[in-house]
Amino acid sequence: MNAIALQHQKYNFAALRTYIAATIFIVGNIVVPQLCHLIPNGGLMFLPIYFFTLIGAYKCGWKVGILTAVLSPLVNCALFGMPPVASLPAIMVKSITLAIAAAYIARKMIFSIWSVALAVLVYQAVGMVFEFFLDFNLLHALQDLRIGWPGILIQIVGGYLLLKAIEKW
Repeated sequence: MNAIALQHQKYNFAALRTYIAATIFIVGNIVVPQLCHLIPNGGLMFLPIYFFTLIGAYKCGWKVGILTAVLSPLVNCALFGMPPVASLPAIMVKSITLAIAAAYIARKMIFSIWSVALAVLVYQAVGMVFEFFLDFNLLHALQDLRIGWPGILIQIVGGYLLLKAIEKW
């Protein structure tokens, strides 16, 4: 069993550390989107609701990732109306996919920018297919690639750098 797998085992639903970690990542997924929404179309461009889900799932495993993935959009929507209720199904599918993919990839691959990129690409691919079948609109399905490419790059590069910094800490 690798070091990441051992780290992930420490986070289970009976452990307080799981809820503390998830709360930290959820707060990140609340604060950063609010800052991004100060910029016109900042949410669509930077895709901030996914960033700490990626970090939490990659670092702490699928349980922390799922808690972060589900609660972040719901709390944001309830408190701030963003994301809009109509966007929640697609965001939830993407968030949950990201949590599962990041946790799985962290356990199975050597940590690198490529493993982080793979987690991001997996959730984007699944999300695009889901969004297409939601309303059969190719422009909506490709929105993250057309408008959100800066956010995808931030998730990959920024996610890698933050995970690397956390790893050293």
